[in-house]
This record gives sequence, C-alpha cells and structure tokens, in this order.
Amino acid sequence: MKPPFAITDKILNLVSTIERLIGRIESLDHPKPQPQLRKSNRVRTLQGSLAIEGNSLDLEQVTAILDGKRVIAPKNDIQEVLNANAAYENLPIYKPANQKHLLKSHAVIMKGLIAEAGRWRSGNVGVMKGDEISHMAPPAERVPYLMDDLFKFLKTDTHALIQGCVFHYEFEFIHPFQGGNGRIGRFWHTLMLYHYHEVFEYIPVESLIKDHQKQYYNTLEQCDHAGESTQFIEFSLEMIMKSLEDFMEVFRPKTTTPIDRLTNARKHFSDTSFSRKDYLDLHKTISTATASRDLRVGVDEKLLEKSGDKALTLYRFS
Repeated sequence: MKPPFAITDKILNLVSTIERLIGRIESLDHPKPQPQLRKSNRVRTLQGSLAIEGNSLDLEQVTAILDGKRVIAPKNDIQEVLNANAAYENLPIYKPANQKHLLKSHAVIMKGLIAEAGRWRSGNVGVMKGDEISHMAPPAERVPYLMDDLFKFLKTDTHALIQGCVFHYEFEFIHPFQGGNGRIGRFWHTLMLYHYHEVFEYIPVESLIKDHQKQYYNTLEQCDHAGESTQFIEFSLEMIMKSLEDFMEVFRPKTTTPIDRLTNARKHFSDTSFSRKDYLDLHKTISTATASRDLRVGVDEKLLEKSGDKALTLYRFS
C-alpha cells in the first residue's frame, strides 16, 4: 500500500528549485570539492547525525578520530563515529531498494553498540519526549511486513526526491530496529539522494538537520498526528535545498573571460566543427548573447574559422 501523503504546490516548487540547483552545480568546472573540503563535509555529516542522537563529540574531536588520533571521550561516542564513517565510506556500494543492504548498514552503524545490530527488533519500542512517550512504534511482529511494503514503495514512479522524504518519515514511524533508527533513517535518505545525484555524497544534509533539530522532531510528531507525511516532505526538501545553496556558495564559479571559455571549448571540441548551441551546451551558465560575443571574439582573434550563415553557422578552431 502506498504511504499517505499529498503533493502540494510547495513540494513541487521545492523539487523544481532543487533540480535547478543541481543543474547549476553540473555546469561548474569543478563540481567535486577538493579532498580537504570533502573530508570537512564528511565530518559535518557524521557529527550532525550523531549529535541529534546525543553523541557528545564536537567537530574537532570527530576530525581527530578520523585522523587516527587519540581522543578522550566516552567509548560508545567514539565507536559511533567509527561505525558511521565506515557506513558512509560504503555509500556507493549500498542499493536503496535492497533490504539486505539496509540490514547490513545497520549492522555496521550499530556494531558493538546494541545486541540486535543488523536485525529487525524483537521487542516493542517507543520514542520518548521528556518523560512521556511521543510515539509508540508498531508491534515488533509487524515490522517485517511493514518494511516489505515500504520497500515496494521504492519501486513506484514517485519522484526520487519525494520518495526519499516519504521513506525517511515512514522508516522513523515504523522504528524497525531496537536502536539507531534515527541515524540509519538519515543515512538511508542520504543514500537515496546519492543515487539520485552523486553530488549528495559531498553535501552534509545531516548537519543542517542538526541545526534545525527541534523542527525536525516537531515535524515528525505533527505527521504522526496527521497520519501522513506531507509536512515532513516539505521540511526535508527545504533542508536539501538549503544544503545545495550552501554548497553553491562554496563553489560559486569564478568570473571567466571569452578567452577562458574559448580555451575550454578548444579542449572540448578539438578540431571538430560546432554550432553556437553546442557552445552553449558546454557553457551552461552563459546567455545566448554572451555565446555570440565569445564566438565573434574567436573569429576576430583568428582563433576560429566560421562557415555557413545564420542558424547553419558552424565554427572550427584554427
């Protein structure tokens, strides 16, 4: 059965904005961060997701642990960092629609922390809010059937960005494990985003969720009361959009000149003829007018040979 949710105008607008941001990132000359920044983003991802669950380690301590340095901290907190890093290192290996991979990743993330790592829970669990139970998860005997249904949802034609948000909410509602449900739910959502576009390997969405932790839990609770996940989809898409915007700030493309772009085009086209449209496809962030000026500069500077007329005009590097 398909999980209950509604597609609102806000959701459609957020999906459209996220797709545009990804398109802009794809147009960058170097969309992948350098190793040091990639490591920094991984640290933010690990620290953000674990801090939500009460891990006491800060960014500096998590960095030290990944560098193999000695850190004075609770043993379990250190183990949580090592486990989570091992899981995120294997992000390209796991398949979102594979239940066995989910169980395997849980075994990695909860290794040495709980007895039932890598297995559906055998007992009933509830989510506490202060001294009260804010959410009582479904009985343990229903978990395998509920997870089967949830994984069937991943095979529907629902947009991947929406699908990931729905899975995340429904996973937390089912609470299929004895422990580690929050961190594995966020990990699986990141995995689904990574399979939607590889840029999400480098974007610490979990860190932004940590910064909006109260809203994260409140939205989960509101969806429990509403009996559907629409609000959580909107919240999650907002976090994804903001993470991409932050990424773009770091990788804001440098100002380039016509000669810079023509040099790049020479490397791409070599001695092959190309049209203005081909030039625009290569340089996605410039306008048609800018492309025309670039090509005119190329001809004037005798870098390009021009043939044909109007829509049939072709260029070739001299």
